[in-house]
Amino acid sequence: MSLFTKATSLFSLLRRAIKGTEENFTEGNIDRAIFLLSVPMILEMLMESLFAVVDVFYVSRLNDNDAVATVGLTESVLTLVYSIAIGVSMGATAMVARRVGEKNIKDASVAGLHAIYIGIGFSVVVGSVGLIFAKDILLLLGASGALVEKGSGYTRWMFGGNLSIMMLFIINAVFRGAGNASIAMRSLWLSNGLNILLDPIFIFGFGAVPAFGVEGAAIATTIGRSCGVVFQLYYLIKGKGLIKIHRDNLAVQWNLVGKLLKLGAGGTSQFLIASASWIFLIRIISTFGSGALAGYTIAIRVIVFAILPAWGMANAAATLVGQNLGAGLPGRAEKSVWRAAFFNMVFLGSVSIAFFLLAERIVVVFTSDTEVLRYGIRCLQIVCLGYIFFAYGMVIGQSFNGAGDTRTPTILNFFGFWILQIPLAYWLGILSGFGPTGVYIAICVAESILAITSIMVFRQGRWKTVKV
Repeated sequence: MSLFTKATSLFSLLRRAIKGTEENFTEGNIDRAIFLLSVPMILEMLMESLFAVVDVFYVSRLNDNDAVATVGLTESVLTLVYSIAIGVSMGATAMVARRVGEKNIKDASVAGLHAIYIGIGFSVVVGSVGLIFAKDILLLLGASGALVEKGSGYTRWMFGGNLSIMMLFIINAVFRGAGNASIAMRSLWLSNGLNILLDPIFIFGFGAVPAFGVEGAAIATTIGRSCGVVFQLYYLIKGKGLIKIHRDNLAVQWNLVGKLLKLGAGGTSQFLIASASWIFLIRIISTFGSGALAGYTIAIRVIVFAILPAWGMANAAATLVGQNLGAGLPGRAEKSVWRAAFFNMVFLGSVSIAFFLLAERIVVVFTSDTEVLRYGIRCLQIVCLGYIFFAYGMVIGQSFNGAGDTRTPTILNFFGFWILQIPLAYWLGILSGFGPTGVYIAICVAESILAITSIMVFRQGRWKTVKV
């Protein structure tokens, strides 16, 4: 095959992936299936990561370390919201993918709708707490009185608008479980495009819109995400995909709610463990001042920018595992995981080299403050050293979830983060006097050990027998 023919074939496959023509991946070439699923999922995750980077980019232009720190502190608590959303999403993906693999499309639609019901219930509770206790949340994380006064509006908006976060995650998980990753990608394109457009308007003011400062970033993000949710719901009601919302499946089935909550509880616990660990880490970092906290916030946003697209590959593996187990093909499911993990390793390995060599050029885009710059560069260079291990770990973890085995990665996360990462960060950062550098080292070491352990457990194969 000539180089031109190969390039033409690849371009054709790329167009097909973005268009989203495939919805069942239980037969055919595995590498092709991974490509068709992962391309829109990577682009989707890239758009999700841009939310964080765009916000901190514009907020940093306020030349106020407290404003940047506000974003970091609020996001560290919002990871609890993300944990709930991701947990419910994992249950939705596993159940929808399994039903699609079984060719039971009606029950796949019902499962997706009930995941949405659960997300709405959680978001009402979380939003109420955030709106009432915004200042207390910031104070609990070690924020100064001045930071609380300037930044509590941002925190209120982000918590008050958490329904849009919850729905984006859950409905996109339903689309992914059905193999329709392209629609999930488009909803994030719409959300992010609006966020990029509205951020500078609401932060700095434009025409009749006053300058809201850091609070404006939250307003813009909430509007952008809400529009993405409207697009998702329109497609579920009027679109041509497998999963549909109509009057026949609106009735609540409490037994199904129970099954999804059981699946979601494992997933939520899994990510709550990881999220709580990040909160402890940012609490340790905050003891070294706003400069260290701002530098850490910027570096982590850049790191997330690379990690989230890699989660796209991991999500592709989860869908392939769920659909192939539903079709009675555990061998094909396992082979899909190893191939996806290899591709992810190649991607993140390349990113780690770029980040290590270009750390200063990357961080300086967000700040010119010498202290913030120093901390941000060091964090980026140290954490990215573990990317090759992260690549395998995230694919393996999501593959457990795609099989409906959310318990195993929950246990692994507990030992990796709470038993290893938090104590190691405290010992290296505070007790041993390494400061923020000790925390960065702890992140890299703990994530790498967690990934290796996950691979060893995955090889035992118990995930193949889980019933969903």
